[in-house]
Amino acid sequence: MIPLLFAAFAAVLVASSLLVILHRNPVTSALFLVLAFCSLAALYLLLGAEFVGMVQVIVYAGAIMVLFLFVIMLLSLGESVGPAKVTFPRVVGGLAATGLFVALVVATKPFVPVGADPPAGFGTLQSIGAQLYTQWLAPFEAVSLLLLVAMVGAVVVAKSRV
Repeated sequence: MIPLLFAAFAAVLVASSLLVILHRNPVTSALFLVLAFCSLAALYLLLGAEFVGMVQVIVYAGAIMVLFLFVIMLLSLGESVGPAKVTFPRVVGGLAATGLFVALVVATKPFVPVGADPPAGFGTLQSIGAQLYTQWLAPFEAVSLLLLVAMVGAVVVAKSRV
């Protein structure tokens, strides 16, 4: 039953992610992104990482999406943009993204043991906190600064349009 649920949520995740990119209305794309975040949270739950799944819903599907929708409304992007044109940079970008995906799948294949149980304490708040504030402290702070700069940049762009 769990492999079927995993396949179903993975299919919803891939489909909603593609719709985020392919849809012309930014508000609808943001709603498809919420669906993608919730599908990813369901995959985390199926993998036994309950804390990560709940944080995915609370932080990304909740807070970050409210920020995205706020910026979309602030910049008046509610109307749909023009039709997408197939250009050389878009084709090259699509091919590069596909190549990167294939390379990541090939590179991580040997490191994913089939049927292996996760280590003790996997996905618990204590193990995540210990790694986040020791091994991953610099990237954690870099991401927080990046989000702050993005938010300030959105406000500056919105103020210049008024």
